Amino acid sequence: MPRMPRCSGGLFRATSKARHQKLIPSLDRLANYAVRYFNDKVKPTKIYRAPTDKERTALADLATALADKSGSTDANDLQNLVFEIGKKHEFEPLRDWFKAIYQVLLGQDQGPRFGSFIALYGVDETRKLIETALAGDLVKAA
Repeated sequence: MPRMPRCSGGLFRATSKARHQKLIPSLDRLANYAVRYFNDKVKPTKIYRAPTDKERTALADLATALADKSGSTDANDLQNLVFEIGKKHEFEPLRDWFKAIYQVLLGQDQGPRFGSFIALYGVDETRKLIETALAGDLVKAA
């Protein structure tokens, strides 16, 4: 059986095994549509940039702080953590910190509440994303 995304796990635990089996082909089809849409419409608009020295230090601190939150899905707690890192590194206005996160990690000027993104994407996956960005691999891949 294919591995279902972590964020939809509650849906599948609440359904019967027979119903679950019937949903898999539909979800696979929808996932394929989503991937094609991303590759055709979203990916070409992404513009990643390298972090400044200040942003690099703050992102590294965020990755370190997220290590203590491994497995967390508490979006508010994760958002507060991101907020605190931005304050600690004296981003003024604080919106500049979030804009840096979106540009460096997501290749766009704005995005979702980053705590919600971390909760859905996964703490460990977000840490890996930060490491990839700090290594310059997102800029190279674009």
